[in-house]
Amino acid sequence: MSIVSIEPATAERWDDLENLFGPTGAYGHCWCTFFRRRAKDHTASVSCDRSTRGLDNKDELRRLTLDGRVPGLLAYDGDGPCGWVSVAPREDFIRLSRSRTLRPADPGEPGVWSLVCFWLPPRRRRRGLGSRLLDGAIEYARAGGARVLEAYPVDTAGGRAPSAEVYTGTVEMFRRAGFTIQGHHTSERVVARLALKAE
Repeated sequence: MSIVSIEPATAERWDDLENLFGPTGAYGHCWCTFFRRRAKDHTASVSCDRSTRGLDNKDELRRLTLDGRVPGLLAYDGDGPCGWVSVAPREDFIRLSRSRTLRPADPGEPGVWSLVCFWLPPRRRRRGLGSRLLDGAIEYARAGGARVLEAYPVDTAGGRAPSAEVYTGTVEMFRRAGFTIQGHHTSERVVARLALKAE
């Protein structure tokens, strides 16, 4: 793989993010806003006509980015933007607090950041780029003052699964990066946690 840099998705990089996600807004016109919006506000790909599909989601991500919120990180190589990871303070992802399967055991726990999504164009997958984005997310969260980085991976039991099913990452990739994997307190999902600061 060529040299890759991992950079914050700042306002100046909005065009790169828009171009990377393309006309489908990454997965199903989501524009990586699923966890950032209440269910009634998120425009699902099947709920609106084709010409406006996902536009509200795109507008939300654009607004956040241009307002300086840095919704995630972009990977770049010699050809330009080539990957994405969404990482931010957990409270930015309002859907987590309302989720039956991912609701935090302690919503008021201080210093927790969440990693909720990866996206790579199909030709960039299975080349280690996801792990590089994960490493970048760890360092970015640590630099931002996070005490813990939390994620919600899918257990593929070491096998492969369609990318749209593992957009939150796999248990194995987080385990390799040093995360502790534990069962969710009320569901069959798992939570990956990495301490970034000594207690």
